[in-house]
Amino acid sequence: QVQLVESGGGLVQAGDSLRLSCASARTFISRYAMGWFRQAPGKEREFVASISWSGRNTYYAGSVKGRFTISRDNAKNTVYLQMNNLKPEDTAAYYCAASNQGVATTVSGYDYWGQGTQVTVSS
Repeated sequence: QVQLVESGGGLVQAGDSLRLSCASARTFISRYAMGWFRQAPGKEREFVASISWSGRNTYYAGSVKGRFTISRDNAKNTVYLQMNNLKPEDTAAYYCAASNQGVATTVSGYDYWGQGTQVTVSS
């Protein structure tokens, strides 16, 4: 069982930046493709970004491309989501996920999930 813990969320103003982290204390995440998803109240969970196990391949949702950057440090067993120029529509709970199936852009492509961290962007 892979246990993932997200951190770094908070309340910020539009235009600010945040960096989310996702760590696993008991599992080497280097063997997994990793992704970030988000879910706003009343909406379905949606894909934000994903990264291959090596870090060579990254994918982004159109709404965040150019503003968000996913990266990983396998030595630290951590995946990051750098979020710049945040907008009110980015407000959501952000979830980290790990995939045994290879890098994916859908919820069904991931096998393990964290509990989420809240990001709130005020206008």
